[in-house]
This record gives sequence, C-alpha cells and structure tokens, in this order.
Amino acid sequence: MKLFDVYPLYNVTPVSAKGIVVTDEKGQDYLDFYGGHAVISIGHSHPHYVKRLKDQLDKIGFYSNAVQNPLQEELAEKLGQLSGCGDYNLFLCNSGAEANENALKMASFVTGKSKVIAFKNGFHGRTSAAVATTDNPSINAPINQQQKVNFLELNDIISFKNEIVKKNVCAVIIESIQGVGGLDEPTTQFYQEVAALCRENNVFLIADEVQCGFGRSGKFFAFQHHNIQPDIISVAKGMGNGFPVGGILIHEKYAAKFGMLGTTFGGNHLACVATLAVLEVLEKENLIKNAEELGNYFTEKAKEIPEVKRVKGKGLMLGLEFDFQVADLRKKLIYDHHLFTGGAKDKTVLRILPALNITKQDLDVFFNALKTALS
Repeated sequence: MKLFDVYPLYNVTPVSAKGIVVTDEKGQDYLDFYGGHAVISIGHSHPHYVKRLKDQLDKIGFYSNAVQNPLQEELAEKLGQLSGCGDYNLFLCNSGAEANENALKMASFVTGKSKVIAFKNGFHGRTSAAVATTDNPSINAPINQQQKVNFLELNDIISFKNEIVKKNVCAVIIESIQGVGGLDEPTTQFYQEVAALCRENNVFLIADEVQCGFGRSGKFFAFQHHNIQPDIISVAKGMGNGFPVGGILIHEKYAAKFGMLGTTFGGNHLACVATLAVLEVLEKENLIKNAEELGNYFTEKAKEIPEVKRVKGKGLMLGLEFDFQVADLRKKLIYDHHLFTGGAKDKTVLRILPALNITKQDLDVFFNALKTALS
C-alpha cells in the first residue's frame, strides 16, 4: 500500500524538535518560522506541555462524552478567563474544519436558514460546509457545491449590505486575518459594520480564529483588535500545540439542545490537558504580549529590506509581500539557510508563523538569512 499524495514534499525528515529548532534524520537543525501551519504556539516539546501530557497518560487518555470529564469544565473556565470570552459556551471537537462545520450547522439550526456569506480568498477547511465556504474551486467537489454560499470581496461594504438583506442568510463567516489567502484582513470599520448588519438581520457572525486565534495576533483573538462580538468563534491549530483539538465558542444567549452537536473524540482527556498546558504557558510566559512586541519588531526590520513591498498581518501572523512569486525563495531558505517558512494562495506572499515564544535574536537570524537569499 502507498500513501495518498497530499502535499508536494520538501526533502526534509524531522525526527526531533525543541523550541523553534527542528532536527532532521541527518542531524541538521532548522529554525521553524512556520510552526507547521501555525500549530506550534508555545514551541516544540515545551517541558510543561510534555509533562502535562505524560502525567495524564498515566491516568486516562480517552473516554467518550457519554461520561463526565471535569477537564472539559476546567478548560472552559480557563479559556473564558484568559480570552475575555466568559459569556460563551464551549463545544470541543478535533480540528479547524470540524469547528467551522459545527459553527455553520449551529447557525442554520438556530435561524432555520441555509445561505452563507463568505469572502474571497478565505479558507475555512476541507469538510463539507467548511470547504463550500472556502474560496478555492480546486478543492470544492460537486457534492460541496450544493451548499448555498455567496463569496464577496473583503472590505466591500456596499456588496455586503446588498447581500445580507436577502432572505435565508443564516451566517457570515470571516477570518479575522486571512491565513492561506495571504494575510489580508477586514478593516475595523468594515468588521464593525458587518457585525451590526448581522445583528439587524438575525444572521450569525462566525469569527474564524482557527489560525489567528490563541494569541497569535497579539491579542487572544484577532477580532478583539476591532471591538466587535461574534456569535460564534471557531478555534484550533495553536490551541493544542500539535495535539489535534478544535472547538467553537457559542455566545450564551443561544441555548444548546441535546443532540444538536456531538463528537466521539472531541474534548478527550489528552486534548483538554494539551490545551490547558498551552493556556498555562501563554499566561505564565506572557506570550501574547511577546507576540505583539515581536510582531512590531519584525515589521520594522522588514521595512529595511528594499525587496519587501509590504508587511501584512498582526503579531506573529505575518506576511512579506514581494513583486515576484516566493516559491524559489522558500526553497533557498529551507535548503541553503535551514529555515522553515510558508506560502499562501497569493504566491507573492511569504508567510511567517513562528511559535509565540520566539526571541529578537531568532528574528535577527531570519532577516540575515533572508537578505542573503534575496541577494
């Protein structure tokens, strides 16, 4: 049996990792400025994280949601406290796609409506409704195209106003910072007007924080830069620092009904402990503030490089825009300078998504390598 091809692969085989250093089978170290698609939020093999998971494995790793799991209550309380979203209820699942799938389902259940407004260059996952709201025809199979989704230009409030007043819209789903699309983001004015129009028209506002949440933007959630309150917040990626976990935060004004949402693996003991460990490290090491400060440092350093047209994003969710496609640059960085970086749908954008405990010295190494690669 052979593996199904998923991604084109770099010729690198990691076998161990610590902090932002990934080591391959030949003993070569690489600096990780991509975090495995923004997943590694507190660094590889963080000692507190490792200890929490090992200790939990000695007790119980999994049982279904047919029994009580006090770790879920502990996680909900801790997440509400650190995020400032104590007036939400938490539903736990396994991935960002599943989080968005359940968010869309919840909106449709409550409103009784079925149409969705999404945005061009957005990415929300590869399950049925999530992929239908993703602006990428190459991964949108005919079965997914049965979903009723209208794609609008980000920050075009006129088109949005014309669309949301139409009948049968249940939800608007929006990335507070677009990840795969290339680090574009809604303006504060646009986001606030969208939130107000959703309230006026009984439409759920779903903030997709799968990639930009859990401190990456310099605030716990990226929508908090804009002083709005979504109806549902979807989370995953950096939430578990590599352990598969996701969830949605549903505003408490929407009552849950038994059977409306469900999951076998979601919220298992190990997933809860992994997320609690991430939250504990974020708090103890003040990593959200670090993301803000180092994001500002990165932006100022990037402005010194003539080839960089624009720096996009916030905190440590950043993109460097060039006037050329960056595929060859990424190859130079990984093979010649041993740095992991990311690409985007916008092929002129180099995506930077390091762990939130990265240092200025690490960023200086990155910029020295970037300058050499560009020359």
